[in-house]
Amino acid sequence: MITEIGIAAGDIWYFLDQHGEVSLVELTKGIDKPRDHVLMSLGWLAREGHVLLRQIDGDYKICLRKNA
Repeated sequence: MITEIGIAAGDIWYFLDQHGEVSLVELTKGIDKPRDHVLMSLGWLAREGHVLLRQIDGDYKICLRKNA
């Protein structure tokens, strides 16, 4: 399972790098991974400080954290 989460995290990183800020629904559809894997991978990336998450109108927007 850890391997699948890691692969999904890489797919998320690449997708966000190509598309900028997206909704959780767009991300899940865009990388074509199970929603559970997307959520676990986002948790991993957020904990490590690689993505930013914000809630807007009942949905989540996700983007890569840009280093200053």
